[in-house]
Amino acid sequence: MQDKVIHIIGAGLAGSEAAWQLASRGIKAIIHEMRPLKSSPAHKTAKCAELVCSNSLRSDDYTNSAIGLLHQEMRLASSLIMEAADATKVPAGGALAVDRCGFSEYIDAKLHAHPLIEFVAEEVTSLPPSDCQTIIAAGPLASERLTASIQQEIGPNSLNFFDAIAPVVYKDSIDFSIAWYQSRYDKGEKFDYINCPLTKEQYYSFVEALCNSEQKEFHDFEKEAYFDGCLPIEVMAMRGKDTLLFGPMKPVGLTNPHNPAQKPYSVVQLRQDNKEDTLRNIVGFQTKMKYGEQEKIFRTIPGLENAVFARLGGIHKNTFIKSPILLDDYLRLKSKPHISFAGQITGCEGYVESAAVGYLAGYFKACLLCDKPVAIPPSTTAFGAVWQHLRDDTDINNYQPMNVNFGLFPIINCETTSNGKLRKIKGRERKEAYCRRALADILPWIEQIRPKA
Repeated sequence: MQDKVIHIIGAGLAGSEAAWQLASRGIKAIIHEMRPLKSSPAHKTAKCAELVCSNSLRSDDYTNSAIGLLHQEMRLASSLIMEAADATKVPAGGALAVDRCGFSEYIDAKLHAHPLIEFVAEEVTSLPPSDCQTIIAAGPLASERLTASIQQEIGPNSLNFFDAIAPVVYKDSIDFSIAWYQSRYDKGEKFDYINCPLTKEQYYSFVEALCNSEQKEFHDFEKEAYFDGCLPIEVMAMRGKDTLLFGPMKPVGLTNPHNPAQKPYSVVQLRQDNKEDTLRNIVGFQTKMKYGEQEKIFRTIPGLENAVFARLGGIHKNTFIKSPILLDDYLRLKSKPHISFAGQITGCEGYVESAAVGYLAGYFKACLLCDKPVAIPPSTTAFGAVWQHLRDDTDINNYQPMNVNFGLFPIINCETTSNGKLRKIKGRERKEAYCRRALADILPWIEQIRPKA
């Protein structure tokens, strides 16, 4: 198989993991990385898999945490990124934090030492020809010329230049003694939206809290993220205390069945965010408030007092494609199947999720190049949940980057007791059940995909 070659654009976490998985399967990987010849606004070194923001890979608890579960699945699957993380970890309580420099140096050394991995220092400015099998893992800050080439191929409406991320909550944490299902003017299906009503006093108190909230500072290269088509909720509030009444919080076309005689002064709506309808995003609530502020302020919304957030909101410069309609099951561009995509440019979010998609892209490419059957990760696993997000076209017009979370997993409502009876479970017990199921289901898949000696 050494005559087979895959080109990889980008030496971030996804590209590094993809190259390692290819080389581990006997396939040569050529990594094209523009650093150090040209750097992005976020990078400081030319090392592979540089962590440009936090040095934390988040919770490492694989008994009740979705990201911790993904850590463990990737360890079991011989991930280079997780090998490096474990080798360079630093004390961080229940989180997996790493020595930032040591982490990238470890990966850089491993990749450069492998006989089937080659590096080319250059900026790739256009999509490769059809005889060049390629994985694009250019990250959320892909070079402008490569971005333009991608956009020319996929069209102007399928490449986003900004994350406009609204918070996402677990549906079962919404209080339906206050909230109710209804679409405005009863257009569409009844269950399309969940509505949370506010009185006049609650609305203006909410607006005041938004205007006085603590907000994240943008990096210099993110300043242009302000544009009218996607303003943060707090910026809208600052434009006038009634602005939101004519925007995402307008109360028209709705009747509260809990109190039909009283029209709500304003309404917050939540829209389905995944196929299983376990997650709901707060419509129009993209924000750059600090995370603590978001939880405090958004829990003042009636019906969301006990909301559990699967993802908090944010807005920053980014590049990601609408993977569910552009890519096939093997992460190949449908219009040019010799090109695969991996990492954050696909719409995954987070260091480890990016590496996981890189792992899958490398594995898929290796199988397809060698005419071997491809095994998709089970939907009950963290690998499968990350893959499923890239395939979920439920609300493609609002497709947004997503961290791995239990809302992406097939739901577990009940568990069999020792005497054979079913009992309902929720909260921590449900998370633990997700993890037990995933770790049992991932092992046969890993055995199936493991490189044969």
